[in-house]
Amino acid sequence: MFRSNNNVAARIFERQIATPAPGTSVHCARRFYENIVPSHTIYDIECPDLLFRKFSDDGQYLITFSRNHQDLIVYRTTWLSFSCKEQDCQARDLPSKANKFESFFTQLYSVTLASSGELICKDFFLYTEKNQFGVFATSTAQIHDAPAVGGAIQGIPSIEKITFHLVRLEDGVILDERVFRNDYINLAHSMGVFLYDDLLAIVSLRYQRIHILQIRDSGNLVDVRPIGEYCREDDELFLNSSAQASGTASNTPSSYAYVLLMGMANADRNRTHNVENGSDHIQHIPEASFLSGLKQRLLSFIFRGIWNEEDDPTSRMQCLKKKFYFHFQDYADLVIWKGINNLLIMTQVQFLDRHHLLIKFGSVDGGVARNTDSHPAFFAVYNMETTEIISFYQNSADELYTLFELFCDHFHSSSKNSFHMNFLSTHSNNVHALEQLRCNKGKATSSPQFVKKILSMLPFNCQSQSPSPYFDHSLFRYDEKLISATDRHRQSTDHPIKFISRRPPNILKFKIKPGPQGGSADTGAKKISSFLFHPILPLAISVQQTLFLQPAVVNIHFRR
Repeated sequence: MFRSNNNVAARIFERQIATPAPGTSVHCARRFYENIVPSHTIYDIECPDLLFRKFSDDGQYLITFSRNHQDLIVYRTTWLSFSCKEQDCQARDLPSKANKFESFFTQLYSVTLASSGELICKDFFLYTEKNQFGVFATSTAQIHDAPAVGGAIQGIPSIEKITFHLVRLEDGVILDERVFRNDYINLAHSMGVFLYDDLLAIVSLRYQRIHILQIRDSGNLVDVRPIGEYCREDDELFLNSSAQASGTASNTPSSYAYVLLMGMANADRNRTHNVENGSDHIQHIPEASFLSGLKQRLLSFIFRGIWNEEDDPTSRMQCLKKKFYFHFQDYADLVIWKGINNLLIMTQVQFLDRHHLLIKFGSVDGGVARNTDSHPAFFAVYNMETTEIISFYQNSADELYTLFELFCDHFHSSSKNSFHMNFLSTHSNNVHALEQLRCNKGKATSSPQFVKKILSMLPFNCQSQSPSPYFDHSLFRYDEKLISATDRHRQSTDHPIKFISRRPPNILKFKIKPGPQGGSADTGAKKISSFLFHPILPLAISVQQTLFLQPAVVNIHFRR
């Protein structure tokens, strides 16, 4: 009787008499969310003029910004409470105070972050659940035609000042700040920054460096190491001391290696060209520039891979000439730190664990643009401790796609202190998500293009997935074109978004409708919606806005 009803009382009774299988207790407990859903909506709630960001991953805080992009305003969920003297309270209308934002959230504080012409980046927020610290960013306006000086890349915009603020969310105290000047860091949806435990990776697109910082328990941002020109902490000191001892930096081993490799590469190319003209004269080798540390590691990995293809010394040298020396400049241009048309640069990075980084190399245009599906790209796995490249793939590699399909959870690297982020639905831990992925692959007209489209999601943006159980594919089915766990704006619709139970009898559990209750009067205006789901409570906020800066329509969805 209790199993057939599947209501809250039946689930509680079943929990008392049955023991879940080992390792499934949390998943069994999450089934209660099939009955505890945000089934009631308050439309167009009276709300302060705010820019909503998201809930913190533990649900303790609601992060918002002022409309002028100057202030951080933090709220805490309090829930609606009221008394009713009638017998059937569910049939009664809610009191008038229910239409106020303050009935659901209490403001903790407001603190000014932006100064000196800076604005808060409304799409950027990272949260450390261990210490309840928040990382925020402010910046000045972009300069699109900035000259490439001091080793900067041509074609990358410049921002005069970018400031990262470490804020203790409990009381709003700014603990530390880190400033980058005349640089470019992609702050949109945290694309250029990744947080793993207490380690923070910041990608400088303009100067092609990965800055690794550590967030201490004391609230300090401490430099760990930069990765780019140098890979180890003492590389710069060693090279400078070598240059002083020899009197010139060109006598370093790195420059010798570069001249040797460039000489062999140019010799092969020039010999091929001159043999066709009846001569075997090798032209003069141009003066070589200094190799960066990360570029050396990548070229070494490619060299070793080709070296190990053949066992015979003669065949090995022929293979190296054809696959490495002849194409050496193409490999070198892949990560060279200079402005060249159609050049591939380091654009994005994520932690796989505390020691390994997944680095994406893309075009200059792809590094600045938000949509990078059509741009060429490569992926490298880099070990920060040994400073070695572990693997290297093109964005159309079937091997990488297979790894992504089977081990997607490893690409969703979450902090060991974050309990709620361990239950995100992916196609490597959820059969429904896997079926959807393979169905989409079967419908694709071109398999290589489908692989490129899927791999364009890598590296994943940090903390871009909502841990809400209502996005669990094992519990609910919904239209992912209209809503998903990914933190993105969606094209709005006047029709409600349905959440249907996965388990039989597959009934409608609840609906989420953004915008006014009766629909928008201006049907021609393009509307976009964003959704903020609380990670634990049956509570969600939908924000619908047009592209013409009209006031946003904020709805509260909750369990009454």
